[in-house]
Amino acid sequence: MRAAMRFAVLGTSVALVAGATGATARAEDGGSGNITIDKVVVNGGKPVVVGTTNVVSAKVSVTASDDSGIDETTYISAYGPTPNYDQIWYDDGEITCVKVSTTTSTCTGTLTFDPQGGSAINGNNAAATWRIRTLVSAIDFDYIHRDAATTFQVQRYSKLTVNASPEPVTKGRTITVTGKLSRANWDDNLYHGYANQSVKLQFRKKGSSTYTTVKTIKSSSTGTLRTTVTASADGYFRYSFAGTSTTPAVSAAGDFVDVQ
Repeated sequence: MRAAMRFAVLGTSVALVAGATGATARAEDGGSGNITIDKVVVNGGKPVVVGTTNVVSAKVSVTASDDSGIDETTYISAYGPTPNYDQIWYDDGEITCVKVSTTTSTCTGTLTFDPQGGSAINGNNAAATWRIRTLVSAIDFDYIHRDAATTFQVQRYSKLTVNASPEPVTKGRTITVTGKLSRANWDDNLYHGYANQSVKLQFRKKGSSTYTTVKTIKSSSTGTLRTTVTASADGYFRYSFAGTSTTPAVSAAGDFVDVQ
């Protein structure tokens, strides 16, 4: 069964603007007067990473300025890649505006991603670049609208495991290091292996706090990892994945090997 991802945007004037533009509209940038949008930040500048079960919330802050000051009404919404994500996901809620100065305010809302929600989108294709649409109003009725005020990444949560054996091992003998790289699949809400990805095998000697890369290998068609090294000293082995645009970086917890 395909999992549906619900995407809600909390904002005071969402229903008004959605009614004016239509749910699938691509409204042009526009505005009036001297009002400006100075900065838009989603999730602290980090990608929004979603797994298979938990609802993920991401704060959006819009900083704007006008010589009369910013009003308390701001519209914030977001949409994903075309052509499959033309629909804007929104919900009624609240946006909080805080004055930075007499002319500038920062308005904050929340985006909510639910991998098991009730609004159907195209599954794993949601792992892509999304855009923020926003409308800000000033006290003197100036307004500014941006169809793509900023962009942010939505990514599929990743997992990485490691097991080094045998334990203990005689110095000079072979250690086999296995593991698996997997990521969230929004079509069935399970984790599937991430195939053909470069993953580093790293080693941290006992007493040290630094991992060094031993070699780089590729994950199999099912995401499994397997390689061998020669036992030389007590320490921890781990796999480390640098990430891709759709999947975040992840490192396994180190597995200690006692070399005798």
